[in-house]
Amino acid sequence: MTPNDIKKLLPYLTEAEQEELNQLIVADIEERPFSALPGPQLMAYESKADVVGFGGAAGGGKSFLAAGKALTQFDKSMILRRNGTELTAIVDEVLNMAGTRDGYNGQDKIMRLPDRQIEFGSTPNIGDEKKYQGRPHSFLCFDEAANFAEIQVRFLMGWNRSTTPGQHCQTLLTFNPPTSAEGRWIVTFFGPWLDKNFKGERAQPGEIRYVGVVPGENGVSRDIWVDDKTPFVVKDGAPCYDFDADDYLPQDIVTPQSRTFIPSRISDNPYLMGSGYLSVLQALPEPLRSQMLYGDFQAGMEDDPWQVIPTAWIERAMARWTDRSPKGEMMSMGVDVARGGRDATVIATRHVGNWYDRLLKLPGSSTPDGETVAGQVIAKRRDSAPIHLDVIGVGSSPYDLLRIAKQQVVGVNVAEKSLASDKSGRLKFFNLRSEVWWKLREELDPVNDTGIALPPDPELLADLAAPKWSMAGMAVKVESRDDIKERIGRSPDCASALILARMETPKLDLIKRAQRADNSAVMDYDPLANM
Repeated sequence: MTPNDIKKLLPYLTEAEQEELNQLIVADIEERPFSALPGPQLMAYESKADVVGFGGAAGGGKSFLAAGKALTQFDKSMILRRNGTELTAIVDEVLNMAGTRDGYNGQDKIMRLPDRQIEFGSTPNIGDEKKYQGRPHSFLCFDEAANFAEIQVRFLMGWNRSTTPGQHCQTLLTFNPPTSAEGRWIVTFFGPWLDKNFKGERAQPGEIRYVGVVPGENGVSRDIWVDDKTPFVVKDGAPCYDFDADDYLPQDIVTPQSRTFIPSRISDNPYLMGSGYLSVLQALPEPLRSQMLYGDFQAGMEDDPWQVIPTAWIERAMARWTDRSPKGEMMSMGVDVARGGRDATVIATRHVGNWYDRLLKLPGSSTPDGETVAGQVIAKRRDSAPIHLDVIGVGSSPYDLLRIAKQQVVGVNVAEKSLASDKSGRLKFFNLRSEVWWKLREELDPVNDTGIALPPDPELLADLAAPKWSMAGMAVKVESRDDIKERIGRSPDCASALILARMETPKLDLIKRAQRADNSAVMDYDPLANM
């Protein structure tokens, strides 16, 4: 009897018959430790993609798949959960499937069998992923991957390799729809399958797509979706296939990975369909019900109640953005400076009509000194737009050089005291940083109907949704950049540039022009003309 036959039979069975069927299934599992279920689980088990995403809804057999792959397909595996206290269930799954505890060291959380090794790990805090650095595994599984930070997953994927001849290597990410903004990266990571805003043809379940992983800003790699595994180099941010390999270092030539996503639901798992678990999922409140029962990735991705800017407001501003040609008068520039390292130098520009152009992102390695940053800013500047530049730390050098070059540059120290109040006039701000963030929040608030349009940029969206706020007495306090970086593993450089571009400063050229006009009027005035 196939799983589909069992699903068709279930509605006609009494409770006693369902219980008897469950006992037969359990006995079958004990007698045959692993056999992938026909359908999504078998598709994921047999997939040869470099990276496999599996899951969506609860009860689809995600942990069972991970354990089965580790025990039957790979010589050296690592299975991770974000928190170590959550490893018990997956450890038990592996041990039960193996039929023995022999070779398992509970202190090291490593199971050593004659022909394979399975390690269990966790990365509760940003930076914990580095304790596994340099330890290659042919199979890497992130169980409940949406709970991990993206930077942790991508870092550890760098050690998904093997020296065993003929051993295929694979990363498996099992997950339900994310329930918080911090887990939304998983939707972009599997964009062709999950992202409703993906630019390109949507992918079918199990379809193989190819992606080149290239260095990105903030230490997080970025994906370039391509047609096949043909190697390429990156020129002007896009793949270039017409190149001479002798002109490049091997590490600068990108070989795309294959990636796929396979959705599963409890209806694909007859072992649970008759267990009563379905009724448990059906009884969940929305949006959790849609997430866990149907694997709905658009339902219930809730913001933190203390998130400065609600994600829906940001998405609305990005949805109204359309490209402009010409772009219209440039009203302001915002510059967030990096000096080498993983952070990026980002330049944002605001134009007439509260329209923001696409961000110019420059890896820190490409802006090693103040002269380079100043040159990029001058090249981008139009219409005598005031330049708002963060002068804390490395921003002081390009600020001085821009002044020498006679550019209208405003040095912004976001740690300074704020004298402003919110739109209601009741709340003050802890510092200038809190003020500029809150002012952007007020502009994005649909109630205020400012028409603000932001470029559709996943990284900008994530950055703007990152900060949280609190009350310090009667003052709004937005968390610092360092606190954000410690919490999410990267610096919100894109958002930092954008909030600087939002600042209002009169154009010096207009002021001088007005002064010249006034002086001219005084010089031409004849007190006897009307006599």
